[in-house]
Amino acid sequence: MHIVYVSDAKAGHRSQALGLYQAIHQQNPNTSFEEIQLENLALLSIFKGLFSHQVSGIAQQPDFIFGVGSHTHLRVWLLGKVYPQAKTVILMKPSLPIHCFDYAIIPEHDGIAASDQVIVTKGALNPIENEHRHQANRILIALGGTSKRHQWNENKVLTAIEQIVQHNSHCQLILTTSRRTPEHFLDRLKKQDYASQLDIFPVEHTPQGWIFEQMQLAETVYVTEDSVSMIFEALTAGCRVGVIAMDRLKQDRITHVIDALILDHIVGTQTKTAQLPQQQTFKEAERVATCLLKSYSGQ
Repeated sequence: MHIVYVSDAKAGHRSQALGLYQAIHQQNPNTSFEEIQLENLALLSIFKGLFSHQVSGIAQQPDFIFGVGSHTHLRVWLLGKVYPQAKTVILMKPSLPIHCFDYAIIPEHDGIAASDQVIVTKGALNPIENEHRHQANRILIALGGTSKRHQWNENKVLTAIEQIVQHNSHCQLILTTSRRTPEHFLDRLKKQDYASQLDIFPVEHTPQGWIFEQMQLAETVYVTEDSVSMIFEALTAGCRVGVIAMDRLKQDRITHVIDALILDHIVGTQTKTAQLPQQQTFKEAERVATCLLKSYSGQ
């Protein structure tokens, strides 16, 4: 079985496609994966392919065609016409009508009801699975920053970190930042009395994949609430998850997701890890893969 992924080169989008591919590969080890950048899929070559039933640059006839990101949707739809035996899969709410595709994988916060063509998920898919390597009393603190719906409040974040340190003094505490974390925040953090109890890893000093490895090792992960994808990644890794509150610039479907996770006791706001909800079983990519493979006539 062969999967063609139409890529817009965005890391977050690629993470979703890779997560679904890996889940399919777990269930069907003969699956191959081909990533093709948008700029290498000229519309003219696809239109020519409507007559020749092949597109230059695609090495093998696909069984599934994935697209993530609105700029990929038109090409995925057209490639579905070139390769009618392939199932077209959009991993988000499509910019074209849903009936243009065989499947749309849509997070429940988008408010689209499940159907024969729509598979609703809790959060976006990711390539993480629980490897059951978590170390007791190991805590990861992952900081985000200002976003279109959250405002960074340095004092609020510092207070939350201080409380996490004070309430878990027997734990190993690892802290990391993101590209959105204000540049001088760590300078102020390191001046705090409790900073000596933290192992601090600035994002610019961490290699690719470092954060995912830390989620496999941590028993508990604290995430600032602006980093919704990281919250779901930590849940998928099998960690207890605590949310660090941020100032909200507006309420929308994403902030409602956070509120619902807290209300449903999937994540918590407590700074003492023993008071956080127990680890959850999140296997959304595996569940979606199972649904897609049922539709695969070659299986």
